[in-house]
Order: sequence, then C-alpha cells, then structure tokens
Amino acid sequence: MAPEPLRFAVLGPVRVRRAGTELDLGRPQERALLALLLIRAGQPVTVSEIVDVLWGWDPPDTAVNVVHRHVGSLRRLLEPGLPNRATGQWLVRDAGGYRLVTDSDSLDLLRFRALRADARRAASDGAPARSVELHTEALSLWQGPAATGIPAQARAHAAFGALDDEYLAAVKETADAALRAGLPDAVLPRLREAAAGSPLDEPLLARLMLALAATGQRAEALTTYHAVSGRLADELGIDPGPELRDAHAAVLRDAAVPAAAAPGAAEARSGGGTAATGHVGPGATPLPAPAQLPHDLATFSGRRAELDEVLALVSSDARSAETVVISAIGGMAGVGKTTLAVHWARRVMDRYPDGQLYVNLRGFDPSGAVMSSDEAVRGFLDTLGVPPERVPHGLDAQAALYRSVLAGRRVLVLLDNARDTEHVRPLLPGSPGCLTIVTSRNQLSGLVATHGAHSLNLRPLDTDEARELLIRRLGHARAAAEPEALTEITALCAGLPLALACVAARAATHPHFPLSAIAAELREAHGSLDAFTRAETPVDVGAVFSWSSGALTPAAARLFRLLGLHPGPDITAPAAAALAGLTVREAQLLLTELARVHLINEHLPGRYAFHDLLRAYAAELAHTQHGEDERRDAVHRLFEHYLYTAHAAGLLIAPYADGLPLPPAPAGTRPEPLADDERAQTWLTAQYAVLLSVVDAAASTGADRLACLLVSSLERFFDRQGHWYDWAAAQRTALDAARRLRDTVMEAHALRGLARAEGRLGLHDASGAHLDRALELFTELGDDVGRASVHRSLGWEAEQRGDLHGALRHDQLALDLLRAAGGQAAQASALNAVGWSYATLGDYRHALSHCLEALAVLQDLGDRVAQAATWDSIAYAHHHLGDHPRALAGYRNALALYQDMGVLAEEAGSLVRIGDVHRATGDDESARAAWRSALTILTDLGHPDAEHVGARLRELGASRVPE
Repeated sequence: MAPEPLRFAVLGPVRVRRAGTELDLGRPQERALLALLLIRAGQPVTVSEIVDVLWGWDPPDTAVNVVHRHVGSLRRLLEPGLPNRATGQWLVRDAGGYRLVTDSDSLDLLRFRALRADARRAASDGAPARSVELHTEALSLWQGPAATGIPAQARAHAAFGALDDEYLAAVKETADAALRAGLPDAVLPRLREAAAGSPLDEPLLARLMLALAATGQRAEALTTYHAVSGRLADELGIDPGPELRDAHAAVLRDAAVPAAAAPGAAEARSGGGTAATGHVGPGATPLPAPAQLPHDLATFSGRRAELDEVLALVSSDARSAETVVISAIGGMAGVGKTTLAVHWARRVMDRYPDGQLYVNLRGFDPSGAVMSSDEAVRGFLDTLGVPPERVPHGLDAQAALYRSVLAGRRVLVLLDNARDTEHVRPLLPGSPGCLTIVTSRNQLSGLVATHGAHSLNLRPLDTDEARELLIRRLGHARAAAEPEALTEITALCAGLPLALACVAARAATHPHFPLSAIAAELREAHGSLDAFTRAETPVDVGAVFSWSSGALTPAAARLFRLLGLHPGPDITAPAAAALAGLTVREAQLLLTELARVHLINEHLPGRYAFHDLLRAYAAELAHTQHGEDERRDAVHRLFEHYLYTAHAAGLLIAPYADGLPLPPAPAGTRPEPLADDERAQTWLTAQYAVLLSVVDAAASTGADRLACLLVSSLERFFDRQGHWYDWAAAQRTALDAARRLRDTVMEAHALRGLARAEGRLGLHDASGAHLDRALELFTELGDDVGRASVHRSLGWEAEQRGDLHGALRHDQLALDLLRAAGGQAAQASALNAVGWSYATLGDYRHALSHCLEALAVLQDLGDRVAQAATWDSIAYAHHHLGDHPRALAGYRNALALYQDMGVLAEEAGSLVRIGDVHRATGDDESARAAWRSALTILTDLGHPDAEHVGARLRELGASRVPE
C-alpha cells in the first residue's frame, strides 16, 4: 500500500502534517532528529552525526541505543500501523545511517530549491518579472529561522548554520533579480528582515541600500550606510568594503541601478560566483580566480573505494551548490593523504569556477615551523585581492572577513597537513557552494562533530593496489619478469605509498638492477622513525628510507642528513651549499641526485622540499651521525648565508635605510650575488617564508643577535610589500631577543621597528608607547641619529591623528638632530618631511625652500626613491600656489622616477595629482587621460584609492571608466 501523503516543513518551525492535521512530534530530541533528517533533504545521515547533533561533545554511553529508539518512535509517528522492526516507507536505512524519503512536493526545503532553480531559468530565458515572482515565492516558504523549536544545542550544529547561509544567499539573489527587473518593492521587506538579523553582512546591506534608493528612500539608504560603517569599525576594526562603498556612491549620485551593474549580476548570469577576488572600487577589474592546487601525480593509482566515497560528496550539483561540504582525510604520515586530496580536488575543480585555494599548514613539521591560522588566513585574503590596509586586527575578525569575501562564491579550499580542528576552523568557508578538503594525521573528530565534516581515514594500500602502484612506475614487462621479487617488495613496504615511491625511484634509476637484488637490499636495511610510525603499521619506514639513502653517494647522503636541520619549508642550491660547506655547483648536483630517488622534491624550479616524514628521518640521521659541533657549525653557516644575503638585498632596495649595521662577514660566508634592486626584490620575495622561519629558529636556538640583525635587514621589505602583521610579529621576536641579550642598541631598534609596523596596522596607542620608550633608550645611548628617526616616526603618527602642528614639531626636531650628527641622506629626507609638514599647513613658501634644499642633496646621492617623494612634495606646493606649469613638471619628474623603479602605487599617485593639475587648468581631456592611467594601475593592485579615482572620472563625465 502506498504511504499516506505527508507534508514536512523545516523552513521555520519543524512540522509534519497528514491530511491537513499537524502531528505531535514528541520529545525535543525526536524533533531534533527529524529536523536533521529534513535538512539533509533525502540524503542519508550517519548514526555518528545524529549523536553529534543530539549530544555534542558529551554523549552518554547509551547514545546509539537512544538513537535507535528515537528512530523507532519517528517511524511509528509517520506510519502508525507499522509493525515493530518493519522497514517502513518514509524513514529507511541507507549507507550505515537513516534517510527520510522526501521530494519537492512533500518538503518545503526541496520546494524552495526547485523554485530558485526555476527563477534562474526564467531569468536566462529573458523573463525578469517572472524570475522575481518565483524568487519571492521561494522566500515566502520561510516562516522564520529554519528548524525552530528544537533544542538550542542541536540548533547550533553547523548543518543548521549552513541552512541559514542558504537563506541569506537566496535573499541576495532575489534582490539582484528585483533590482535588474526594476521591482525593488518586491524584495524590500525580506531585505530589511535579513539585514536586521545579519547587521555585518556587507553584500546584503549593499543590496538593502540600493533597494531603498530605488524605492525613493534615499535618506534611509544613507543612514543605513553610516550605521553599518560604525558597526564595522567598532566590532571588526575595518572600513566598509567595496560593495558597500559602491552602493554608497550610487546612492549619493542618486543613480538608477542598471541591469548589468546590480550586485551579483554576474553570479545570476553564470549560475556561480564571480572570481573569488575583491572588487576594489568603481571600474575595478577582478583578479584572476586563484588556482593554487599542486600538480596531480601522473602515476596516481589505487584508492578506488576512497575516491568513490569522496566523489559522491559532490556528485549532486544541487547538493554541492546549496551546502558547505567539508571532508577530513586522516591517516599516518606517508600514507598518501595529500596525493589523494590533490587528485580528488583536480577531478572536481571544474565545479568550483571561482577558484581553488591551497595551503600547507605544516602541522607536523619536524622543525616546528607550523603555519599559524592567522598567517594562513592572511595569505588567503591576499590571494583573494584584499589590500593589506583592509585586513582587520585579530584572527576572529580576519576569519570573518575571509568568509565574507567567499560569500556567494563557489571555491574549493584544500587545507593540507593540519594539526587539529582549531588549526583549520578559521579557514573554513561559511557559504553554500564551497568544498573544503582537510588532511591531517589526526582524525579531526571535532571537525566532524561541530561542522558536519565527512571523515575518511586512509589506511595503507592493500596488496593489489600496492602492486599496481609499483607496476605503473616500473613498467609491466619488468614487473612481470620477477613476480616473486615484486611481491616481496610490496610486503616489505606494507602498502605505504611513500615507501613504495622511494623503492620505485631507486629501481627506476637503475633499470638494469634485478628486482630480486633490490628486494634483498631492502630486506637487509635498518633504520627507525619511531616518533612518526604508528604501532599498527607493520612496516619499518626507517628501513625503507635507510635503504634508499644508503644507495646515495657519500656526499649526497651527507647533504641529505644536513638538510634535516634546515628550518624553512624549502631550500635552494646556494643555501644548501652554505649548510654543507660546498660550492653552489656541488650542492646543485647533489640536490639533483636526491631528487632522482625521491628523497626530496623540486616542487618549484630551483626550490627543493621534503615530505615531513623524510625530514624527520634526515634530522634523526643528522643527530646520530654528526656531532653537536658539526651540526651547530652547519646551521650557523646557513643562518649567516641568509642574514648577509638579506642585508645586501635590503640595502639594494633601500640604500639609506636606518637599520642595524652588520659586522664583516665571517670567513667562508658566501651571500648570494644580487646585481640590482630588482634581483634583490625577487630574492626576498622567493625566500620570504624561509626567512621568517630562520628568524624564529635563530631566536629559539640561542642565536638572538642574528635574529635581531635579520629582522632589521627585512624592515623595508616588510613595509613595501604590506606584510605588516608578519613585520610586527618578527619585531616582537627581535625585541624579546634583544632583551635576553641585554643589548640596549638592539632593543631600541626593535622598539622603533615594532612601532612602525603597529602604526601601519593602525595600532597607534601601542605604536606611540613603543616610540616613547625607543626615544628614551636612544637618548640614554647618546644616539642622535636614532633619536631623529624616532621623531620622524612620531611626526608621521601625529599627521595620522590630524595633529599637523605636532607633526611639524617632530620633523623639525629630527632635522635639527641630524644636522648636528651629520649624514646627508638622513638630513635630506628630514628636510623633505619638514617641507611636507609645512605644505599640509598651507605654508607653501617654507615647504618649497626645505624641499628644494633636500632635492639638491638627494640628486647628488642618487637616492631615487627619496628624490621622487621630494619632487612630489615640491609639485604639491606649486599646485596650491597656483603655479600649474611647475606643478606639472614636478609631478612628471616624480612619475618618471617611480616608473623607472617600478613603484606602481606611487606611480599611480603621481598620475592622480597630474590629473588634478590638468583639471584645475580646465584641461579635462588631459585630466581624464591621467586619471584613467592611474585607475588602471590601482585596480590591478587592488588598491582602495581606485574608488576615489573612479569618482573623479565620473564627476568629470568620462565617457567610459576603465573596467
């Protein structure tokens, strides 16, 4: 007999109706279980997930039995005549759990999704009014927050949070459709309601502002903008983002919202999101979608069951588009977690058109160089086009911004080698449509419990899969010739892919060796990796690695051992040469030998990395086969290589910087040769992660002086690249090191550097306190140059606060000290600072006298960066004196210097001011050309000033703002 028709509701209170009569759903936990089955919308729910939802972290011992009783009660509720232990037709067993049989006629959630799909089709068919009608009908199904009436603990589960996100995404999509169709009244009530519940959702509030303006409520739209600006500043410490600023500009212009310009128009047309990068202002060109996945392994084999399992998670387009899918892949080191994750990601990457993000969190790095969550989230924000100055303070605020940037987009995120659940929690997207893959040696049960993650625990390959891996790498003919030897090798490696890869590499590099000989060598090898080998694994991993490294030449084996002492994520030939005391050519040949047998991997041209299991093995060998003095000398040579190369690079990009001087390089130290500032910049960028690791490693191993000197050498690079959070962290490390050394000079420099980084981050109270203490120390030392540098920083801080007279006072004190101490470059820079302060106060004559004096000195010294800044100050003064020809000449001189040096942000600034001068003279065409060139640069950089330049062009009536 067919089941009696039922109607289920979860978009609001959880309800079930039979023939129009609402059923009593019983106890709170039974209601919560029904809600979970409903939001899974026909997908199976495992017993473990039910336990997590009902009890969280502390389930009773009888939890599984209680779940079975609740299931029985629900079955009898839905089918009153059902005999005990009968299968039932509504609630069925499926995939080790339970599934509620529903469709779009019986469940409001599925009806909601079907209506949204119909609305999108109507829009693509050219029926915008019908699209809005269908969207609003879909929203009308919501009778309050989803799954109301269940216990709060169950409602807090991530599965229900994803449904909340789905509702907000639907409201935004409806708003876009209504604005394009010219029907803003249709969505305004829902927008108001949603905005009240999500007062920090910038894309949502931008749409509310546009809808208010489109219905003639411009004043309320502006009030909304100011209210959310205040909340963002108070609660997250950030300014409004691009969408809010664009909406604000549109409201101020009282502009209608054209169909193609409505927020989310691109998403509606494509069915997905735009590139997961920020729009940085009017006319902004989105950055390309990120594509950070590592390359797939050409010889990938096996793992069929596991692949089928994870591919099923995203096999349904509807499900993957409407939910947050998280998968946690666990297993011992070397079992192939990353290889499987990358292979899976590349199989499904076409489903995520807004890009792929990847990070190696180094959660179990033997060197201890674990990537912190805040470092990882800032890296993602940078990749997604968020300018450094828009990144808020604190991990929670940064994670919130990261989730906001991904809102409404379809992005694949691969978080490799995580330490634990807390390590990855800030990196999880919050929007439907994203896939997150996490790998870890731990099981990440917290991720399963609180975020509904799918857990997959990898075991070593079975015998057939291990044989398949070797055959694919060795070739069928060779494997078939010695089946017994192949079987023995497979058994000795016990299915561990990393061990199998090492053996296959050894065999491949010696194609004439019989496999039986390789099996015998492997059988006789010995080694240990107790700290990284699970007790249940029947293979001695160290034996495999010992055998593999035993096949090396003695020089390569020695380098392999010493590489285990390197603290960074990868290494180059010059650094390896310093570590081992070799020439660069010798080191390069040995690295190539190691890569051939898969003991290291050339993951980027000229950059070599370990699997962390092999790193641990190399470090173990280094400690057992090399004495303490030899290890210390090797690490010291390595650190000095990085220090002296970084210092030389710093001087090339900022020849007159005020950092700590270095003593002469010790005998045998060979910094890398850097021909010019471009090469220096390239080297610093490539080595950046390594240099941060060296700072931490030096400070943690007693090399405090080297840590202080290295941080000082990196100051200008930190600042120019906008790495202000890393700069502040490194300066704190240097400050602690200086205090351990009781070195007042280094402490004063560290305090000043820390204050500069804090100032860039907007932490002006902390910056001021550190500058005051640095000034005290430089005064005690009798270091007038140091005092002057602190006054320059205090002047900058005063200008940021709007205290222009205070800024002039500090700049003048700095100039007076430097004139007494000597040093032409520093004096000239201070002269320009004083001149600029006069200009900001409107005293343009004094400004010119100081800046022209500075320029003469800087031209003699050849300091092009400072020359460009001084030309800019001179031009600013001429402009405000009404001397437009000289203003143009000055700005063009600055522009030429910035273009020659490739300082793009400053080049754009000069172009903006050139446009300002042309506009003041009535030459609108020249102003338009200059501003367009500036806007192109600023949008490419993702710079927030792009909005202001776009506004200038619109005010000028530009026929077309660059896109």
